[in-house]
Parts: sequence; C-alpha cells; structure tokens
Amino acid sequence: MKLLLVETWQARASCRSLGDYLYFAPSSEREHERARRERAAKQICLVCPALLPCRRYALEANEPYGVWGGMSESERRRHRQTDLVPPPTVPPS
Repeated sequence: MKLLLVETWQARASCRSLGDYLYFAPSSEREHERARRERAAKQICLVCPALLPCRRYALEANEPYGVWGGMSESERRRHRQTDLVPPPTVPPS
C-alpha cells in the first residue's frame, strides 16, 4: 500500500516532466553552481502539489542525494539531527 501512495504523489509532482538536471548534482559541479541549481529546484518545489509527501518520503527513506520536497542534501542531514520538518524556503537570489 505504501508503494501506491508514493506513486500517487510522484504522479502529481511538478518535477516529473523536468528531468534530473535541477535536482541532482553532476560530479563536477562547483559550489556556486550548486547553489544556483538548488535555488531553481526549490522554487519549483514551493508551488508543487506533492511538496509535503515528497519531503516526507525523502526524510523517511534517508535519501542521500538531490533536492527532495524543497530540501537539499545538507538540509535533510540537519533535519535528521534536529528531527524538525522546516517550512519550505527558497534562499534569496
């Protein structure tokens, strides 16, 4: 049953038709490029109807890579340390 729920939120996700390039870092990505890419991904996440279930999935599955539910890899690591789900935010441009 849980798999069916995951498939349901994934079908509604705004990122579904965009590809992975905004959500996952290429191996040679520099820090300023990462910040710009993550900022763009988070802007899409903010208006996504699947934001909360996506975030919940990433936190429960301990997803180590990419932007999920408006949270970067480092934000999810911090969350695991504090056990709080922050509201979605986009860093200033």
